[in-house]
Amino acid sequence: MGYVKNVRCSKIRIGYDVNMAQILSLTDDAKIRIKEILSETEKDKVGVRIAVSEGGCAGYSYEMSYVDSADPKDELIEDEDVKIFIDPAAIMFLLGSTMDFKSDKFKSGFVFMNPNETERCGCGESFSV
Repeated sequence: MGYVKNVRCSKIRIGYDVNMAQILSLTDDAKIRIKEILSETEKDKVGVRIAVSEGGCAGYSYEMSYVDSADPKDELIEDEDVKIFIDPAAIMFLLGSTMDFKSDKFKSGFVFMNPNETERCGCGESFSV
């Protein structure tokens, strides 16, 4: 463990020096779908925010919402003009994850491949860490 300067709030904190791009990576399908849904919304949306909340049969669930304006507390991941804002409380749950978009005959949606998960419910909507 080392000292890392948090530039946003100009305080020193103890932690690992983590490259913010390692929090979450996006597949090409996820980037394409995010661009599509943002193009279909009101023009003032600047990206998508990902959070993790308590709930579901396995303990936690992913939440996604549109972002009207950037919150300086959120971590920003920008990949090919796609902006993903990560709730600071979700970082520890998402670290090293990949977000994909899957579509088949019965359903379509975003899927998280999360190396931190220890369990996932049968329907795939919630997880444990």
